[in-house]
Amino acid sequence: MGPIELMDSVGLDVGLSVAKVMSAAFDRQIPGLLEQLVGEERFGRKSGHGFYEWVDGKAVKPASSGGAPEDIQDRLILPMVNEAVACLSEGVIDDPELLDAGVIFGTGFAPFRGGPLNYARARGVTTVVARLEELAARYGPRFAPHSGWSNIE
Repeated sequence: MGPIELMDSVGLDVGLSVAKVMSAAFDRQIPGLLEQLVGEERFGRKSGHGFYEWVDGKAVKPASSGGAPEDIQDRLILPMVNEAVACLSEGVIDDPELLDAGVIFGTGFAPFRGGPLNYARARGVTTVVARLEELAARYGPRFAPHSGWSNIE
């Protein structure tokens, strides 16, 4: 199940409530589409429609056109990697290996990648930071690299 179907399963009204807390805490914008769908009482599975239409408890998904943006993987994964660096840098956790393990077991980060910090090291810290800067220039400050990257080896 992908993140959009998961949001529909949990409930877009619940997602909006969480988004309000997170946006206040991290000075981020709430996605307008999320507010619009909740305003239209499209809560996801519980109302029968959200991002997807729901029939017999299952999301009805359109046929894939293969038209995903070429940068979609980086736009989905690099914010999580960046937040992992922030957690380490800000002392939320002090053990990089425990951080990687926690993200693998807690969020389903691909185990074969070894966790977000291991992924960044394998890809190349300089490469990841440069990519975050490109994404920030294109899509906004939510992709800006955290200052703690300078401490990642």
